[in-house]
Amino acid sequence: MTDVKTLADRIEDLLPQTQCTKCGYPACRPYAEAIASGEAGYNQCPPGGAEGIARIAALLGKPVIALSSANGVERARPLAVIDEQLCIGCTLCMQACPVDAIVGAPKQMHTVIAGLCTGCDLCVPPCPVDCIAMLPVTGEATGWDAWSQSQADAARARHNQREARLARERDAAEARAAARRSGGASVPASEAASSAAVATANATAAPAAPAADDAEAKKRAIIQAALERARKKKEEMSAKGQGPLNTENVSVDVQAQIDAAEARRRRLGLGTAADDSRGTGKPPKSPKPR
Repeated sequence: MTDVKTLADRIEDLLPQTQCTKCGYPACRPYAEAIASGEAGYNQCPPGGAEGIARIAALLGKPVIALSSANGVERARPLAVIDEQLCIGCTLCMQACPVDAIVGAPKQMHTVIAGLCTGCDLCVPPCPVDCIAMLPVTGEATGWDAWSQSQADAARARHNQREARLARERDAAEARAAARRSGGASVPASEAASSAAVATANATAAPAAPAADDAEAKKRAIIQAALERARKKKEEMSAKGQGPLNTENVSVDVQAQIDAAEARRRRLGLGTAADDSRGTGKPPKSPKPR
């Protein structure tokens, strides 16, 4: 059977698969499709650099042009490094990583698997304690000179596996929600049954309520203590003249993650990012969508 590739497939094969979104699209595949349809320019991929543009130009039969300055610059490939002393285990960097290169658990220190990191920068903006640094690791080599086809292929495979896993998790969550809705609708089969259910619920809920309140209070205390430690560390860094590592060029997707995290903190009765900044004497972050 002949494997017939579309133009988008062939363009995607020429992209470095860092999934960094610097091209203005959520991943390499959507960008490839946008180039194929004429919606996007073929010079919007900083990780691919000049060689990446030349590759796509040759495929399309178009002239080699300069990298679009609106999308960034060609640079040495960086590696994300997490400061273990600052990490509070919030998991936001894990949620942002497009290739599952970060491992950890809630309230536990996270770490980056160096061999899997694509240097996309996406883990930096959502970190509430600025504990992630992007360190150049390829010397003067930039673009495709700092990357290889085997690395690109492996990164694409991990990204596709992650997308499939997230889709499964969404489907499972929707199925659970549907089951709860359908179960709740079938409870009041008759007035007598409804009364019995209410009585049983009241009898069991009374002793359980204090335990639930205690658990919630304990959760708030743990998170508040972690944020307090992070606040003190930020004050120390501020005193040394060390400010946030990255508050600019935040993508819409990452900004949504930051907003969701702040909403969770508000629901738990904790401060927002703006509140946390008061202890440092610095204004809160004001990320700008790329």
